[in-house]
Amino acid sequence: MSECFALTGARIFDGDDWHDNAALVVRDGLVEAIVAAGAVPSGVERIETGGMLAPGFVDLQVNGGGGVMLNDHPDVASIETICRAHAPFGTTALLPTLITDTPEITAAAVAAGAEAAQQKVPGFLGLHLEGPHLSIARKGAHDPALIRPMLDADQAMLIATRKTLPVLLTTVAPESVEPARVSALVEAGIIVSLGHSDTGYAKARAFADAGATMVTHLFNAMSQIGNREPGLAGAAIGTGTLFAGIIADGIHVDPATMAIALRAKQGPAKIFLVTDAMATIGTDMTSFTLNGRAIYRRDGSLRLADGTLAGADLDMIAAVRFVHRVVGLDLSEALRMASLYPAQAIGQSHRLGRFANGTAADIVALSDELEVKSVWIEGDRVFDAGVAKGA
Repeated sequence: MSECFALTGARIFDGDDWHDNAALVVRDGLVEAIVAAGAVPSGVERIETGGMLAPGFVDLQVNGGGGVMLNDHPDVASIETICRAHAPFGTTALLPTLITDTPEITAAAVAAGAEAAQQKVPGFLGLHLEGPHLSIARKGAHDPALIRPMLDADQAMLIATRKTLPVLLTTVAPESVEPARVSALVEAGIIVSLGHSDTGYAKARAFADAGATMVTHLFNAMSQIGNREPGLAGAAIGTGTLFAGIIADGIHVDPATMAIALRAKQGPAKIFLVTDAMATIGTDMTSFTLNGRAIYRRDGSLRLADGTLAGADLDMIAAVRFVHRVVGLDLSEALRMASLYPAQAIGQSHRLGRFANGTAADIVALSDELEVKSVWIEGDRVFDAGVAKGA
């Protein structure tokens, strides 16, 4: 763990506002203060970064990276690899995500997550269990043979798992889970997200009333907005208590649709960025397998042999650039979508997604062109572009 240093020479975005001619002071892995550039305490090491400093990105849906998928290798080594693979793209906290799989694979992933939490793996935030309690009608790339309703044993497993993890998020479909189960999960501290569902607007609202607070990859694998039935997509946008992740690669959601949703979203909950990243991130691999099925990397997307999208070939800084440059969001809002809003969605904004006294020193240094220059997790530099390029 680092002791004390000050990052200088950059514009600083604290999650709300920008600070010019200022320095970010870090002590023992936590943000101590943002001070005037000339007010850095004597004896504190100064590190000149230039460009911009922003809170590290928080990604709540990460299936893989660095050549591995959590489903194929549900162990601590894979979790470490996934976290390391995403750090060069500005992600300092993430939820490794297990896609619908067998009870045995799920149990192994849960055990690995508990061990990763004990070992304090840098960047590990908890787990996202996406399935198996989904709708076959909106299965996406999930194996329909493994999708099933939630039973008492599944509910008990999730509640027991929450006790071993800092954060546990699960994606479920109203078709496969009863509202009372959602309430029990939420009471146990589990974040429940609605997704992979063909449910209607009224039922989705009822599940929000039961305690669901999130919708998984808005517009993808869900009932759409129609003139007489707003669907799950409409409920996500029109329900103030529902946060919603969105995959901003220009393939999963058209940028015009994204812009409409952002303008229409009822708050205080927000739309935030997720990558839905697969094993390809940080590699040059052109294919991999999921549940025994080949997935191909072509033209910026990942697809099954039949053309079905299977996750995304996307990293967080690319998503930030997309919503800023293509969708047209102010840079401040684009950065919030990558950091503050996902932190709020999982109840972690007291320590993630912003710079204030006592928050985690999870920091991304960006160039004016929005390239990642350096990354710190809890005050330790885990990526330096100059070193990575052999400078």
